Amino acid sequence: MPSMIQGAHFLLYSTDPEADRVFLRDVLSFRYVDAGHGWLIFALPPAELAVHPVGSASVPAGSQKLAAAEFYLMCDDLPSTVADLASKGVTCTEPQQQRWGITTSLRLPSGAGLGLYEPRHPLAIEPRTA
Repeated sequence: MPSMIQGAHFLLYSTDPEADRVFLRDVLSFRYVDAGHGWLIFALPPAELAVHPVGSASVPAGSQKLAAAEFYLMCDDLPSTVADLASKGVTCTEPQQQRWGITTSLRLPSGAGLGLYEPRHPLAIEPRTA
């Protein structure tokens, strides 16, 4: 039986949404559509979802509470990805070895952090091919 779910739509809240949209479009080269009035909606690479215990963490969304989330981009070669980002003027934090992968983060133009990691765990999605 096919799944009723056809995709996921993430919301990234920003203090400077226009600058962050330009970053996602021009620096990370994410495909996008213009939903009108410059409101860009970006296609993301394949995604995974993991559920971590945190007690009752949630963020308000109108009158309902939605689960809190962290957003990480995944890559298959963190040093190469960091070098590519550096060539575009993006600074990443010092990579950290975790038991599940190597992590870093970068700053969006708004100042918000965005996680980036090279997973060392089995993937639920097919790995990208070069």
